[in-house]
Amino acid sequence: MQFSSGFLLSLSLCLDIGVANIAMITLAMQRGYLRGFWLGLGTCFGDLAYAVLALVGMTVLLQYSGVRWGLWVGGSALLVYFTVKMLIHAWRHGSSLQTGEAVGGRSGFRDFMRGVFLAMSSPSAILWFAAVGGTLISRSGGGGLLSAGQFLAGFFSAGVLWCVAICAVASQGGKLLGDRLLRYCYVASAGIFAWFAVYVIGSGYQEFILGQGPAVAGL
Repeated sequence: MQFSSGFLLSLSLCLDIGVANIAMITLAMQRGYLRGFWLGLGTCFGDLAYAVLALVGMTVLLQYSGVRWGLWVGGSALLVYFTVKMLIHAWRHGSSLQTGEAVGGRSGFRDFMRGVFLAMSSPSAILWFAAVGGTLISRSGGGGLLSAGQFLAGFFSAGVLWCVAICAVASQGGKLLGDRLLRYCYVASAGIFAWFAVYVIGSGYQEFILGQGPAVAGL
């Protein structure tokens, strides 16, 4: 189902603890739930913009078998890389959520725009949506407007749900959970990345090696 595909893809991005997530968690801890949520909501819209661009661009590019081959190989490699990366972070993680940076007064709108900027200014975001996002779309066989709408709805819903949950945890007990919270996120992220890697590699092998055509997504 396209909704669940988008939901899980977005969730895997959320669990990749980076600058945007650290900023959201820290802001919720220091300034309260709503401040962190506004920033997190901005990151959701920033990621959604990249997802829309990936969907629109891949509709044309996926007509060429060479592009599908490249996305399969590159996307599979990237998924495996992120799986290993998250496992290494979970194993070695020992940093604290405390940034030591005071957060000055800022309106909800400014927090929102900051979140959009943090999401869209990441160089890895372009690579992610071009390779991994495009590969998952090609593996599911494309689809029409309804399929794309379901995918984006799931993608956006997961981001908002993550913001609600993580800001609530951070504002209420983040200082106590701290490192353990991040470690659990790394492990969960590795599991989701690994699941997608197996799915993409397997369905790509079926299409390109066995010549059985694109697999229908069962996500």
